[in-house]
Amino acid sequence: MSWTELAPATLENEHVLLRPIEPGDRAALRTIALDAHIWRYFVNRVETDADYEAFFDATLADHATGRRAVFVITDKHSGQVAGSMSFGNMAEADRRIEVGWSWLGRDFRGRGINRWAKYLLMEHAFERLGAERVEFKTDQLNDQARRGLRNIGATEEGTLRSFNPMPGGRRRDAVFYSVLRAEWPHVKEQLATSPKVRR
Repeated sequence: MSWTELAPATLENEHVLLRPIEPGDRAALRTIALDAHIWRYFVNRVETDADYEAFFDATLADHATGRRAVFVITDKHSGQVAGSMSFGNMAEADRRIEVGWSWLGRDFRGRGINRWAKYLLMEHAFERLGAERVEFKTDQLNDQARRGLRNIGATEEGTLRSFNPMPGGRRRDAVFYSVLRAEWPHVKEQLATSPKVRR
């Protein structure tokens, strides 16, 4: 089976559940998505119901066509939908995959959910898909995301200048990070035992 078939799996531990997005997730995600803070560094803005409908439709289309494997994140401690994260840029021939398109509702930030979700996606990528490289990218201005990526053990590799346009007219400088297969056992151990990811 190809990565586009294998990537959208249900993943879970005692903290979070990740499952492939479905059309029925529209309402649950809407309740947390209409928060301007989430979208400050995204390439699109979700400020109105119409914005959200277009965003959700595009997300479903990406998932259905295999452009991304989109996951809905549930916080198992509260039982509530917390946000979303995706696999994308699945270069199976090169054994390279990106984790990104990550966002959480206001009540679910700073609680370890982002770290546990990325842990499960990296585990899936390295141990089931056979990836050699898991990569991440973020806006150079997004200090919080950059700290978060360093905290999960990703290595900062460099900045691609003027990478893509952003709402408002500026062009984003994108900072790339990665975890390699050889690094994964150490990264996995650190994430699994770090008090920062316990609840």
